[in-house]
Amino acid sequence: MKELLIDRRVQSLVNDYVPSGEILDDLVCFFTIFSDYTRLRMISALSISEMCVSDISNTLKLNQTTVSHQLRFLKNLNAVKTRRQGKIIFYSLRNDSLSDILLKGVEFLGY
Repeated sequence: MKELLIDRRVQSLVNDYVPSGEILDDLVCFFTIFSDYTRLRMISALSISEMCVSDISNTLKLNQTTVSHQLRFLKNLNAVKTRRQGKIIFYSLRNDSLSDILLKGVEFLGY
């Protein structure tokens, strides 16, 4: 085994803070939220206002089936919540963290 150039304290910190196991699995799953063009656009739209499937579809020029599929994905990851008004279901972001992360990405890229 090669000799480490970092000291034991740094090595210990890295070992303590690099995620593993269930935390790593959950983080990978969480970041898949941002790995699709359609989901990113929908998260952006939902960060402005809650919307129903047809509003998202019409506003973003997307197929309703695609929107429904992506909303189901986001709901399964606990990223969106729903509110029923009669026969219409409105979707919104569960909390502001998703839009904050999206904005941090935009900031990181320098836009």
